[in-house]
Amino acid sequence: MKTVHLIAPGPISHQLSIMVKEATDGMTVEPIARTKTLPDLRDKKILFAAQLDQTGNCIPLMNLFNLISKRGTDSLRGCSAAILIHSTSDLYTKSAAQNIIFLANSLGCRFPGNPVIEATADLSNFLTWQKKLDLPLPEICGSLCASLGRRLLEDNLATKANPRILAVHASSHDTSNTLMLWNMVKKHLHHGEITELHVENGTVRDCKGCSYTTCKHFSRQHSCFYGGVMVEEILPEIERAHAIVWICPNYNDAISANLMAVINRLTALYRRTKFFDKTCFGVIVSGNSGSDCVAKQLIGALNINKSFRLPPYFAIMATANYPGEIATVPKIEKRAKLFAENMLREIKQ
Repeated sequence: MKTVHLIAPGPISHQLSIMVKEATDGMTVEPIARTKTLPDLRDKKILFAAQLDQTGNCIPLMNLFNLISKRGTDSLRGCSAAILIHSTSDLYTKSAAQNIIFLANSLGCRFPGNPVIEATADLSNFLTWQKKLDLPLPEICGSLCASLGRRLLEDNLATKANPRILAVHASSHDTSNTLMLWNMVKKHLHHGEITELHVENGTVRDCKGCSYTTCKHFSRQHSCFYGGVMVEEILPEIERAHAIVWICPNYNDAISANLMAVINRLTALYRRTKFFDKTCFGVIVSGNSGSDCVAKQLIGALNINKSFRLPPYFAIMATANYPGEIATVPKIEKRAKLFAENMLREIKQ
């Protein structure tokens, strides 16, 4: 019987208790609730259970992360994790999950695609699932929790020997610190096939928001409502890639509009095939601060919503303002080399 380490500090609701029971059915569960008995968590399967308070926080879990982080940036090395989260309102589940994943990932933890089951106060977030499954909301929640538990245990993919790596950007080669950082990383990717796509202004229209049936119809035809370069070039390259690198300068603490349009349009491909076997990386540069905001946006859009695998240390982040300043960031070349090495270790298949 396989073992999962359950991190559920503080009191949890009846609803979250049910979710934990469904997710861990048939497993040996090692509960971790007290900081005084915190074991070495490296190379473990971890299930985080977060009970949010009225302000959308899980303070006991954040206190635990503070303790874990004091053990070093490799304190969750080799771990795979998933998250169950319950809110007493209709808010906070997504932002809290993004924060938990960001913190754990920065300590060496990987996450499978769709690693979160969130339950809002009345389970209304499962109404869209009800159209597909035709079950009561509590049963839908339980079924999804059970599926997540199984996927967590099965997250043992092998490293891809000669990966196809796709880098997507919308930046200027002449002035972009983010592209310069990617070039530092790229020169250390000694094996594999690298493709770069430049998303120019106006070439990718944002998602129209078609109905599920309309989007599914176009997806089956390997198309999308708008067609164009997205269908002709970008979606085929994403489909064939083993890993996608999102090269993201910080635009007002968010992903640029051009790249966000690409992410939104991925739904047409997602309707036809999930991305569980594709690994997501980020190269993020901010002019002053906020790289974590961009990283969490990538986590929410791609790992939580679109099922991309999230490897440990998925993003390299730096601060640089004027053109070329990235070259003066202390130890940036060494960090780029380590990031490239981590990429080649973590592209799985």
